[in-house]
Amino acid sequence: MFSDFDHSAMSRALELAARGLETAHPNPRVGCVIARGGQIIGEGWHARTGEPHAEVHALRAAGDAAAGATAYVTLEPCSHHGRTPPCVDALLRAGIARVVFALDDPNPRVNGRGAQVLREHGLRVESGLLAEAAADLNIGFLQRMRTGRPWVRVKLAMSLDGRTALANGESHWITESAARQDVQHWRARSGAVLTGIGTVLADDPRLDVRLEEPPQGARPPLLRVVLDSRLRTPPQARLFSVSGEVLLATLAPPAGEQADYAHRRAALEGRATLVTLQPDAQGQVPLAELLALLGRRDINELWVEAGPRLAGALLGAQLVDELILYVAPRLIGPQGRPLAELPGLAQLEDSPWFAIMDSRQIGADLRLRLRPDRR
Repeated sequence: MFSDFDHSAMSRALELAARGLETAHPNPRVGCVIARGGQIIGEGWHARTGEPHAEVHALRAAGDAAAGATAYVTLEPCSHHGRTPPCVDALLRAGIARVVFALDDPNPRVNGRGAQVLREHGLRVESGLLAEAAADLNIGFLQRMRTGRPWVRVKLAMSLDGRTALANGESHWITESAARQDVQHWRARSGAVLTGIGTVLADDPRLDVRLEEPPQGARPPLLRVVLDSRLRTPPQARLFSVSGEVLLATLAPPAGEQADYAHRRAALEGRATLVTLQPDAQGQVPLAELLALLGRRDINELWVEAGPRLAGALLGAQLVDELILYVAPRLIGPQGRPLAELPGLAQLEDSPWFAIMDSRQIGADLRLRLRPDRR
């Protein structure tokens, strides 16, 4: 049974963990509080890969007073040597008497071993406190560890009548500046952003992170991924004008186009990482295979900004974990472009359902967070 102070201390640890929301990638966001006698004596969080983990920072802040104290950690302490030494060793050396962690770490290199080592050395170990909040903070890391693929968020912006652009494709800007800055924060917490070649050719986006108030310290560069089955990305595209890797997911050229394809490939080599995949049953870039590839590249959260075709393909394949939908209080009319291209339905009950997880006003616009409701 956890006390009121236990809840308060873990809540504080979660607040600290959130400070690494935009910088800790690809590591999980972890916070730690050291307390004794109902008083917090040390705090820490993991800021960036390769730097000390949350437990180490908190123990340093607590100093010798950590002996006999309780450590509250938002994720099971690691027990393996990675870029930094095991956190369980630091907790043992400091003389911590009790460890409370919110969530088991599904990383196969941890996965219960951290808690086991602590118990074997006589520490009192308890878990599950505020587990749901801790899981939401690291939803992408948990998914990648369990399934091998990232958490997929699809961003869409529409008018009140469900249109994303005028009939001629003009869409700058449906939403106002506050919503567009909100998008930058979602990009910043992601490991990669995905778009389609249609968006690249129409809008020539940079797809980088442009925050008005950047987080303290540098975050890893955002990986930009383009579905480009025929390698039509222009070598002068603005994607290549900013730092960070660009990955082009393509297919082998059809018969008769090998020469043109080879020419386009040569123009892009050195600018982008080119990955040739086998086509799916519809002759398109295989989305599930691409997600698995990104999982192997340690991408926890994938942010998708694309047109209705790619959005519809991800939805149709049930590969969308979350929708971030911005609704602008304006009307465009029936000639405008749709939100997503989906196959026709014979009956309404076959339409996909979503649960609204959160709704809030961002400037003049409304932002909805939705997740599939598999009913």
